[in-house]
Amino acid sequence: MKIDDMVGEELSVEITVTENDTAKAFGSGCIDVYATPKMVGLMENAALTLAQAGLDEGFSTVGTKVEVKHLAATPVGMKVRAKAKLVEIDRRRLVFEVEAYDDVETIGEGTHERFIVDIEKFLDKSKSKIK
Repeated sequence: MKIDDMVGEELSVEITVTENDTAKAFGSGCIDVYATPKMVGLMENAALTLAQAGLDEGFSTVGTKVEVKHLAATPVGMKVRAKAKLVEIDRRRLVFEVEAYDDVETIGEGTHERFIVDIEKFLDKSKSKIK
């Protein structure tokens, strides 16, 4: 399936929260609950994985914008599932609705944008920063 035909498609990824996933371990807080940056990363992973299924070899996406609310805390040992739904395509810009859930409730929601890039050109431009 090509990316242009994927509006409305959804994909979920799941993890079990470990000590390494906590705000305390990440350095984004002082409490042993699932870290917001980890939740955002899981949401981005769901969007990336979904988008990648519609792209030709040599192309990928990069995250460019995240607007997410972290709604509830999740303890170590509980599963977290992040879901991404592709809702808009504007040339190379992809917009996803993202949500995250633990075993009890919705813990996060928002939107995420990614841009389609030619991997080789993207890396060459990035490396050109090195003098």
